[in-house]
Amino acid sequence: QVQLVESGGGLVQAGGSLRLSCAASGLTFSSNTMGWFRQAPGKEREFVAAISWIGGRPFYADSVKGRSTISRDNAKNTQYLQMNSLKPEDTAAYVCAARPRNYSGSVYSALGYQHWGQGTQVTVSS
Repeated sequence: QVQLVESGGGLVQAGGSLRLSCAASGLTFSSNTMGWFRQAPGKEREFVAAISWIGGRPFYADSVKGRSTISRDNAKNTQYLQMNSLKPEDTAAYVCAARPRNYSGSVYSALGYQHWGQGTQVTVSS
């Protein structure tokens, strides 16, 4: 059974930082592109960042580019999202997702991600 467990969310003031973690089990972590999506109340789920299964190439949404860094540790089956200079508009539930390496579609689309976590809440106060 695949499990993706996020942690690291919380309440932070605007301008602050958070580091989200996603611990994976039940899958071959190193063979999955890992992603982060977020969803705010009343809004659609949106792509935040992803890191490829080979080479660790990062991908970012324009809204977080320059303020966030995605990384992965295959030995620990864990991915991370470091978010800096947080803004109130970053407030959302952040969800970890895994996409198998044989999927050829866009990493920015949720379609290819087969496994999803429950999410961790990030709240940024102004």
